[in-house]
Amino acid sequence: MPYDPHREDYLRLSLRFAHTLDNQTPDAAEHAFANFGRRFARERDSLPQTDSDRAFRLVADAAVLIDYKLPFTPPEQADDIAVRGQKLLSEALSLDPNSPDANRMLAASEQPSFDAFYSYLKVRVDEVRSYCEKQRSLMVQDENSQRTSLAMNITMRPYMRWIASMASNAVICGRNREALRLWAKAIRADPADEAGVRFTVALALTKLEDEQGLDKLVHDCRPLPTSRDGLDPWTLLCRAALAYKRYDLSAATAALKVLISNYPHACAALIRQRELPDGVFSRLATPSMSEDELIVAVSECTVLLQEGEEENGRGPFGLWVADQAAKLASPWELDEVKEAQRQVDEFLAHEREEDQSGNDEGGSRR
Repeated sequence: MPYDPHREDYLRLSLRFAHTLDNQTPDAAEHAFANFGRRFARERDSLPQTDSDRAFRLVADAAVLIDYKLPFTPPEQADDIAVRGQKLLSEALSLDPNSPDANRMLAASEQPSFDAFYSYLKVRVDEVRSYCEKQRSLMVQDENSQRTSLAMNITMRPYMRWIASMASNAVICGRNREALRLWAKAIRADPADEAGVRFTVALALTKLEDEQGLDKLVHDCRPLPTSRDGLDPWTLLCRAALAYKRYDLSAATAALKVLISNYPHACAALIRQRELPDGVFSRLATPSMSEDELIVAVSECTVLLQEGEEENGRGPFGLWVADQAAKLASPWELDEVKEAQRQVDEFLAHEREEDQSGNDEGGSRR
């Protein structure tokens, strides 16, 4: 499950609150903790917390604005939301200057390119790892081993998000082998791969046309608690892309059929191929096997769908996927498919108008 910023804020404060109850009787502690959820929802500031905790709350609020609201906001309101998010991150750094999340998220908006952002992350990754490991070493080992394990996990999450962001940017920048090296660091730091770095690595292996590597990745990840044995949308789209590259359309179609059978409204999503901004906090938190998860996966697979870009900004594979999705749609999906195709046609017509406008003015659009 991807990292949910407000869920993590809840966990951080619940651990700190639990420590304040250690000297109370079991009944008193149980009664006090029973009211924790209400206090968190209504009176969060009344709970025990440090400047680091307060900073993380600001980071969580910024993540909601930038990752979950900004991509779906009308253009005339987008600048205001972006500015609000940056102000929250700046305020977080005033409370906790070492916050890896706040520093990374703010840098994402300040660096002039993906390459520059990747370089920023690479220069500081060892520093972030050392910082998080130091925080982990400060965790008090108490009789509640489950509580200690969760606390140590949470202290390493900023490093895991840093690695995940590095891997994602590595693929975008064409540094696919670097993404593979980052996978080794990620799984060593978090054997459960809560950040889902393996999905990014699947994209890198596909870009390298390493089908055996993808098979090995799926095999090695089977023991993970969240493993779906290669039936996640990232891996299925990667398998389809690899089969398409070797002109095995039967195998490519078979992978799409599995994807469509596993996910609701899949055909419409595969036709729209909507590209979302990468989450600056982490990959967007979506329920497993949901339509939202598929939309996020399709967006991240843009590097495959647009490869060898042809007409209308889609590559041969992306055009083929959209065509097959329309053909494979069930009768109950036909109205959704028609609406998706109408939206794509409308978008492309708008793009052509803007291109023509730019040409008429003697300019060009990036």
